[in-house]
Amino acid sequence: MRQNRRAIALLAAFASLLACSPSDAPAAAAHRAGAAGIGDTDFPTDGNGGYDVSHYDLAVDYTPSTKRLDGVATIKAGATQGLSSFNLDLAGLHVRQVSVNGSPATFTHQGGELTVRPAEPIDERATFTVRVHYSGRPQPATSTTNLGTFGFIPTADGAFVASEPNGSKTWFPSNDHPADKATFSFTITVPAGVTALANGELTGEPTTTGGRTTYRWSERHPMATYLATATMGKFELRKGSTAGGVPNLAAADPRFASSLDKLYKTSGKITDYWATVFGPYPFGSTGGVVDDYAAGYALENQTKPLYGGFEPDEGIIAHELAHQWFGNSLTIRRWKDLWLNEGFATYAEWLWSEHKGEKTAEAIFKDHHSRPAGDPMWKYPPGRAKPDDLFNQSVYTRGGMTLHALRRAVGDDTFFKLLKSWAADHRYGHVTTEQFIELAERMSGKDLKPLFAAWLYQPRRPA
Repeated sequence: MRQNRRAIALLAAFASLLACSPSDAPAAAAHRAGAAGIGDTDFPTDGNGGYDVSHYDLAVDYTPSTKRLDGVATIKAGATQGLSSFNLDLAGLHVRQVSVNGSPATFTHQGGELTVRPAEPIDERATFTVRVHYSGRPQPATSTTNLGTFGFIPTADGAFVASEPNGSKTWFPSNDHPADKATFSFTITVPAGVTALANGELTGEPTTTGGRTTYRWSERHPMATYLATATMGKFELRKGSTAGGVPNLAAADPRFASSLDKLYKTSGKITDYWATVFGPYPFGSTGGVVDDYAAGYALENQTKPLYGGFEPDEGIIAHELAHQWFGNSLTIRRWKDLWLNEGFATYAEWLWSEHKGEKTAEAIFKDHHSRPAGDPMWKYPPGRAKPDDLFNQSVYTRGGMTLHALRRAVGDDTFFKLLKSWAADHRYGHVTTEQFIELAERMSGKDLKPLFAAWLYQPRRPA
């Protein structure tokens, strides 16, 4: 009898332990708030943690005369952790309503962070859909360093939309960091007579009802948020295909109508040439847009590079179209690796000059290397882009020089095979500097660490 009592007591204790085991803890303990940043230490509030976006469906209604935007963003995502709440990046606009999986969600909106609390927590690895209704007058982002004005920029006849590095939050809620790429669809409604241009291809002819025209675009390849555009205005268009068969669309504000034919032909010619150097063109269409907003810069918006208030020369077109491979198809995970975008596109300018029988890449390299040892460029190592000086000229020029130094070290045969392998191995994915160095060493059979250390990380002119 004493043994039976002991057995009963042991069973009761064991049952009690099981009841308190972690596997039977309340489900809510597995859910927590997603981080308010994606983890880029240089831009700690950019992007968000806890989920990965697969698709953005953006419906935007915009009136240039009032500068008012009404939007509905439908975002499909997958949870990378159990979520009790999560953030979206959105600045300067009023949020009217949020739902998750069709049920109303509570939310707070402070600064550039929209915090969403779904009615039911979201389990890890679960897919979910969030819909945000918002409106207001978009306010572009500005920087006192070398970024200028960017994001959604209202113009007299529409809007100039160029969002690098983190201006997408000025016109739609998103996980606004290049580490989270997604496909996009756009439904853009504007007054009749205004053209709306977005990434990818039209899914049908524009439709006009009640004096307003709706355009529907789809970008079926993954895209970083900063490359998304909804540029609107009065445009003259030229459509067709490159000699290599890639659909080609060029657009120009009437002020730059004389540049339309050149933009169309040059974009097509360069797209086809880069396909022979870098590998097959990664997207469904090519082209470019010249708007009349005097931005003072161009941006490689996916499938439709945007030129702000100037007629681009062949070098700039070559640069922006090279980005379709390096920056758009191959996308950096962290902004510190920006030279993988800008150094490659700058070197592409030199390759285009060489291809045209003009100045060789070697001659251009020597011109830059002859700059005095005290030149500010040598003090800025481009392998670690600085958040307060992200687009420093060193990231472009010294980045391009790094590639030419590599070409010298490994020879043309290996170098150009390397470019194609780099583009093919990471097509539509993410890349880091370490991955590029590893591939270069593997393909060349050489120790290239001293070369990359000198060109990317030392604050002085390499020998």
